[in-house]
Amino acid sequence: MKRTMISALALAAVMTAGAAQAQSLNVVCSNEQAWCDLMAQNFKIDTGIDVAMVRKSTGEVLAQVRAEAGNPKVDVWWGGTGDPHLIAASEGLTVATGADTSGLLGWAQNMAEMSEGKAIGVHVGLLGMMYNTEVLAEKNLPAPACWRDLAKPEYKGEVTVSNPQSSGTAYTQLATLVQVFGEDEAFALLADIGANVNQHTKSGSAPGKMAARGETTIAVGFMHDMVNLKKQGFPVEIVSPCEGTGYEVGAVSVINGTPNMDAAKQWVEYVTSAEAQSRGLEVGVFNIPSNPGASVDPDAPDMAAVKLIDYDFATYGASGTRERLLNRWEAEVKSKGGNFEE
Repeated sequence: MKRTMISALALAAVMTAGAAQAQSLNVVCSNEQAWCDLMAQNFKIDTGIDVAMVRKSTGEVLAQVRAEAGNPKVDVWWGGTGDPHLIAASEGLTVATGADTSGLLGWAQNMAEMSEGKAIGVHVGLLGMMYNTEVLAEKNLPAPACWRDLAKPEYKGEVTVSNPQSSGTAYTQLATLVQVFGEDEAFALLADIGANVNQHTKSGSAPGKMAARGETTIAVGFMHDMVNLKKQGFPVEIVSPCEGTGYEVGAVSVINGTPNMDAAKQWVEYVTSAEAQSRGLEVGVFNIPSNPGASVDPDAPDMAAVKLIDYDFATYGASGTRERLLNRWEAEVKSKGGNFEE
């Protein structure tokens, strides 16, 4: 009888542990830290599910998910540029959840269709440039207006960009320039711009923050991050490049092999809801939400007001294309030297 009681207690402990596990979720977030934290907090309040949240750039997440294939340490990947999400989907690293996307905007539905339901669009971010007006005036420099301007000799040491090997923002810039200028001309331009770059950061939002603080003059990044900095009162101006620019479709994906599928599905439903997407404004998130019912700040970037290219997500979100372009970038741009954040 004593042995039976011990067995019953052991079984109860296992069931309790299993129930606790089911009420937790490991999320890797490629959005800004404040938004990552806010969403984890709100999800816990609304669902009762604990979230362990880690913030990483998209390139880092893709490498992690590949390394952990078959034994994942995370359940959900939320945010960041859509290209790596599409690659993860094509490699079977993520799974479809059956989420209903019919109420989302067309570009979010397109992301789901391209990935066979494995990646769902949560926001759009427009690629642009930003400069610090005070530093520009102090150094008596002209304001940049076009991608080609970044290669001008007067900007030597005045430009900060991120590293496309770790940053989805920088890969979007790389893929954008290839689509705007053609591949060979784009790489020649990237090499010329590289001669003016003072630092390649790991994170895509870091260059804008450096420009806002006056640590650099010109930065490349997503405009919604720049809007946040300008609304905080920093002396910055945002530029949409004259030749045209690309954009990201930030996505959410569930990792193949997650033991917490029910909680993961709830996360997907939550982050695509109007209520949750509207909450981003509380922490300075000014990108374009995928749910048409979500609130949008009047100063947020406007897709209709920017000269956008017809960004080819199917091609530039393919693993082979990405690896080939990154290898060429390493050989023709990175090899020329420069300061790279570790």
